[in-house]
Amino acid sequence: MRGVTRASALPVLRTLPWPTLAAAGGVGLLLAAVPRLTDGTPGTGPALSLLRCVALAGALGLAFLLDDPARHTTAAVPVRRLARQALRAALVAPPVALWWAAAVLLVPAEIRPPVGDVTLEAAAVCLLTLAGAAAGIRLTDRARPGPGVAAGLLASAVLAPLLLPERWALFVPVGDERWAAAHDRWALLLAAAVAAWGLYGAERVGRHR
Repeated sequence: MRGVTRASALPVLRTLPWPTLAAAGGVGLLLAAVPRLTDGTPGTGPALSLLRCVALAGALGLAFLLDDPARHTTAAVPVRRLARQALRAALVAPPVALWWAAAVLLVPAEIRPPVGDVTLEAAAVCLLTLAGAAAGIRLTDRARPGPGVAAGLLASAVLAPLLLPERWALFVPVGDERWAAAHDRWALLLAAAVAAWGLYGAERVGRHR
């Protein structure tokens, strides 16, 4: 099985949505560079909002990562769906990590929010997006769940700050007394996203039978 997975790495690499990922990454880097491109230096609050927008841009690109026009053909290969999806994620993980590091470094150090906590938020958003894409594949026959997942992500980004009660707030400013508790919730969301991806990434048992 490992040999088959390794042999499929190069073909999968060629079929990844690199133009979409590059476009999303470019938008994210432009957003991160805003403080350096403007005359005045914004405070930590605007810088945090920019980095959250950068994370959203990256997640929008990743919404299309699991799109597979040949889905109903590749379903017959001797590699489980979750392994194929994990391979796609593993291939883009290094460039995505470098992209995020570049985005963080573009924000001037004097206004940069806590990097570890903001990275936790970004990781949770990206993993939730991938879990949503896996669910779209598991629950429907669509070969391209990306557009629907991207639309749902945008809607969630707009509605979550408005609808979540104060005690469950996720998007809190730096220095707020709820900061630590909010990032405990982000960690729970990250763990839930990994579990959901594992659940929805697997084929249905009936199909193997």
